[in-house]
Amino acid sequence: MDVKQYLRAKAQAQPKRVVLPESGEERILKAARAALDLGIAYPILVGKPDEIQASAASFAVSLEGIVLADHTDEAVVDGYIARYQQISTTFGPKTLKRMMRSPLNFAVMMEALGEADCTVAGLVHTTTEVILAAQAIIGMKEGIETISSWGVWSIPGWEGADGNLLVHADCAVVVDPSPAELADIAIASSDTTATLLDIEPRVALLSFSTKGSGQHEKADRIIEALAIARQRRPDLKIDGELQLDSAIIPAVAARKMQDVGAVAGRANVLIFPDLNAGNIGVKLVQIFAKADAFGPLLQGFAKPITDLSRGASVDGIVGAMTNVVVLAQGMKVDQPV
Repeated sequence: MDVKQYLRAKAQAQPKRVVLPESGEERILKAARAALDLGIAYPILVGKPDEIQASAASFAVSLEGIVLADHTDEAVVDGYIARYQQISTTFGPKTLKRMMRSPLNFAVMMEALGEADCTVAGLVHTTTEVILAAQAIIGMKEGIETISSWGVWSIPGWEGADGNLLVHADCAVVVDPSPAELADIAIASSDTTATLLDIEPRVALLSFSTKGSGQHEKADRIIEALAIARQRRPDLKIDGELQLDSAIIPAVAARKMQDVGAVAGRANVLIFPDLNAGNIGVKLVQIFAKADAFGPLLQGFAKPITDLSRGASVDGIVGAMTNVVVLAQGMKVDQPV
C-alpha cells in the first residue's frame, strides 16, 4: 500500500473543514492552498483577516476559496462563548473570553462547536500547548483517558501480514505509561488503525519478554495492561507480552509460544512499553530500514486534532491535514459536541 496516496484518496472522497490557527506562517498558508487545490480539505485560517491577507500576499499565496476566521471579532467570540456554555460549564464566560484571545483556543473552540471538523497546529505552538487546548475545550474520547500518538511505517522490503506496513504507538507523548495507560494507548491505536487504513488491527504489547521468558516488574506491567485492555474491549485482537520478533515473524512466534493465537507473528500494531523504546524504535526503523514514517497523529480526544513538528514541511502539513480529515470521517464529528 502507498499510504500517502491511499489516505489522500480517502480524504478527497469526503473533505472536511480543517482549522489552522497559525495563519501567519508561510508553510501553513502554502499547505492550506495545496490542501484545497488537491481537494483534501476546506481550510479555515484563524487570525485578523487583514494580517492573513498581507502575509499571504507577501508569500504569493492565493486565498481564494479559503475561509478566514477572525478571533478578535467580539460578536463572534461572545456568540461562541454563549453556545459553549450550553454544553460545558467548566469555564466561566470571563475565563473563556481570555482563552479565546489565543488563535489556538479559538480554533479548538470552532471544532468543539461544530464550526470546523478538525484542527492542525504546532509550527508555533508546543505540543503541550496543543494538547492542553484540546483537553480543556474538546475533552477526551469516551472511554479513553490517555492522550497518545499514532504513526505508521512503510518499510521497503518488509513483507508482513499487511504488506510493508507497521503501525506504532506511543512514540511521542506518554513517557512512562502505567498498565491502564498502555491499555488506553492500545485501544485508541486499534481504533485509529481501523479508521485510517481499513485493515483489521492485530495489536502486540511489546516487551523484552515473550510469555514469561523474562521475569521483571516491567514485563508484569505489560501483562497487566493486556488484562485491562481485554476486559475493556473483548472484541480486540490483542496479545502480550511479546518480543518484537515474536510479534511480527510467524516462525519465531511458533518456536517461542505454545499457543500462538491470532496476533503473535502477525501483529500490525506495535505498542511500545515506554517513550524511550518508542522513540528509539521509530528512528532505528527510519534510519536503517529507510522506512517512510507517517505521523505522529494525536489520538484520544473526542474530536480530531493533531500536532505538527516545528520543522514540518509543506508536504508534511498537508499530510497531517489528510490524516485528521480521514480520522474525522471515521469519527463522524459533523455535529457539535
